[in-house]
Amino acid sequence: MTADSLLLQALVYLAAGVISVPIAKRLGLGSVLGYLIAGVIVGPFALRLVGDQADVMAFAEFGVVILLFLIGLEVRPALLWQMRNSIFGLGAVQMAASAAAIGGCVLLMGLDWRVAAALGLILSLSSTAIVLQGLEEKGLRQGPVGQGAFGVLLFQDLAVIPLFAFLPLLAVAPVGHLEAGHGGGALDGQPEWLRILATFGAVAVVVVGGRYLTRPLFRFIAAARLREIFTASALLLVVGVAALMELVGLSPALGAFLAGVVLAESEFRRELETDIEPFRGLLLGLFFITVGAGLDLGLVARAPVQILSLTVGLMAVKFLAMWVVARLFRRNQRDSATIAVSLAQGGEFAFVLLGFVAAAGVLSQATTGLATAVVALSMALTPVAFALYERVVLDRAGARAEPEHLPFDEGAPDIIVAGFGRFGQIATRLLMANDFKVTMLESSIEQIDLIRRFGWRVHYGDASRLDLLRAAGADKAKMLLVAIDDPDKAVELVKAATEYFPHLTIVARAFDRRHAYELIKVGGDFVERETFESALAFGRKALLGLGLSERRAGHAVSLFREHDQKLFDKLAPVAGEEERYIMATRDSRATMEKLLRAEMQRMAAEEDDRSRG
Repeated sequence: MTADSLLLQALVYLAAGVISVPIAKRLGLGSVLGYLIAGVIVGPFALRLVGDQADVMAFAEFGVVILLFLIGLEVRPALLWQMRNSIFGLGAVQMAASAAAIGGCVLLMGLDWRVAAALGLILSLSSTAIVLQGLEEKGLRQGPVGQGAFGVLLFQDLAVIPLFAFLPLLAVAPVGHLEAGHGGGALDGQPEWLRILATFGAVAVVVVGGRYLTRPLFRFIAAARLREIFTASALLLVVGVAALMELVGLSPALGAFLAGVVLAESEFRRELETDIEPFRGLLLGLFFITVGAGLDLGLVARAPVQILSLTVGLMAVKFLAMWVVARLFRRNQRDSATIAVSLAQGGEFAFVLLGFVAAAGVLSQATTGLATAVVALSMALTPVAFALYERVVLDRAGARAEPEHLPFDEGAPDIIVAGFGRFGQIATRLLMANDFKVTMLESSIEQIDLIRRFGWRVHYGDASRLDLLRAAGADKAKMLLVAIDDPDKAVELVKAATEYFPHLTIVARAFDRRHAYELIKVGGDFVERETFESALAFGRKALLGLGLSERRAGHAVSLFREHDQKLFDKLAPVAGEEERYIMATRDSRATMEKLLRAEMQRMAAEEDDRSRG
């Protein structure tokens, strides 16, 4: 491809995206469908404004690589433990159920069982890029729907690695040698033991290098205080890992995901996310355009009924399997259906795996071409299906329109409140009653629509965004109150605020004891467990109802609060070490309960003595 033709193609791609995406968004179809439609229009099977997609697709797939790296950065041990039910429960059962259902349908079509198994496993994967982008645009990324979908997608991404090892074993015809591991590489034609050794060696390099070499390197680069060099270093890391994985025949995207996981606990995680995020959006848009341009309209034209039927059938089977599994995991009907419709398409890894198994002799070229067309069409239809589901079932499209962005007041606020739910409202009213100037931030569209009707001047936006915090006056404010509903987001916000606005006093709402430890670890000055004081008040009323005096009930509450704070401080060093924490909690709780019981018995005896005297 010459420089002139490359510039011309870039012009066509950018123009197609700039024109089609705003139109698609205005029609309520989402940006992903806009990109796909743009690709179909400019592609070689429609207007033919662009030629061969191979060169551009190789570049565009880097968007998926960056997406997987950013997802890996989110996969911290604490998150894995918190989401274990969604990832290893909901995700594993969904994939097994979808693969079994799709494989069974393929068997009914008269194909070989090995072909059915391969197609079932490959088509059970969903599109991480489309699902996360769609949920983000619709305000569903946080909460039960977003958490469930993210858990399933994360398990699917992890499952791709063993699929590369397993699928060649299903080869219908003997293959002289597998074309170089996982889709080609520098080890083509080499002995199997050498390819396996190189694969494990590459993974070891990423894990060990990411853990012990990148941090000193990033510290050295950060000391130069040149933002563009840090950005270049972040991109170099992703490109280097992707190139290494491709060299040994592994998926570059999975290598990037592994690198992200290794760096998830790094102090540079936040900076890496901020620097790489802009490239993700641009390259993912290019990826979707190339997917649309690569859709073989000739094949669709030759067998439109067959391909459309297979596509709708695939989406229906995946929807039903996911809905049943979600219901088995006790998700309500609304959330189950929303998760199911968002995951009903094929995934971007299907394109890689289909080419891989075709080269390995598992699928014929005709079957591979048909499956590729079905996956691409299912990805294109997903935004349409979700829009229909939203309007027909949820009936919430109008209610989730982005609220008006109010201008921030002139002058510095005393306090910024992040999260204006029930918890944040009570604290804010107390502050305003004492004549403090408060700026309120809330990311829930439904909550903003409701509370603005009561006259509250609440600003819409994600408080973890540094640009929004600056606009709200964080540079001049005295205090930040973190009262948002998402525990991980709260930790992320406290960490970022501590780093970029060190003068702020941070008061944070914790969901439980472990969350409180996390918030303190990343810089929270004062942390309050949201149910602790209300539970103490609740218990005090129960004691009064059981006949205890006001003095005795009040003393019991004060004593419990004092001992619990001592226990909280004592267990802080082992927070995060599961077994040690559990054992220490059990021992300390037994001691505390013994002391409390003895003290309350002493008070009861004193009251009895006074009543007799």
